[in-house]
Amino acid sequence: MPEYRRFSKSNNRKITAEFGRGADFGLDSDAARLFHPAVPGKVSFFKYWLPVILWMGLIFEGSTDALSSRHTSGFIGPFLRWFFPGISSEAIRSVQMGIRKGGHVSEYFVLALLLWRARRRPLRNDPRPWSWREAAFAILVAAGYAATDEYHQWFVPSRGASVWDVLLDALGATAGVLALWWIGRRRKRW
Repeated sequence: MPEYRRFSKSNNRKITAEFGRGADFGLDSDAARLFHPAVPGKVSFFKYWLPVILWMGLIFEGSTDALSSRHTSGFIGPFLRWFFPGISSEAIRSVQMGIRKGGHVSEYFVLALLLWRARRRPLRNDPRPWSWREAAFAILVAAGYAATDEYHQWFVPSRGASVWDVLLDALGATAGVLALWWIGRRRKRW
């Protein structure tokens, strides 16, 4: 058998010279890593992708009857009447609509940030420049999830599906990514 194919002392000396003292074919060595740190693993999943999944679950739960206008009006109306006793019912409906649409924008704003973070896996003092590809990924996935969320609402009797809400959600995701880009530019990160 050729020398390079055998597990012999001479081969072990070559490996020891390459990977460090006491190395067993380089697998246990501190001097050489088996995988690059950017290779995704369990820690990477829990740190970057689990928050995305949990946030999507929260959005999905909000699409059920629990946060329908029937339930939120039972809280928002009395709250507004407590602060402003003479407020009209029309004003309450307008405020409630604004809060509900603001909820659409803010939840997809956060989702886009979480998606961007999971895709990029930023490090402290990250030298990488801004990537519009990663930004587009976050916006497109958030908009796709918004479409599936509205589709889900179509089957909930107390909710309604709207293409306008999908566009509003996509606008919120875009605003989130643009805010991230703007903050990074101001801090001279990219």
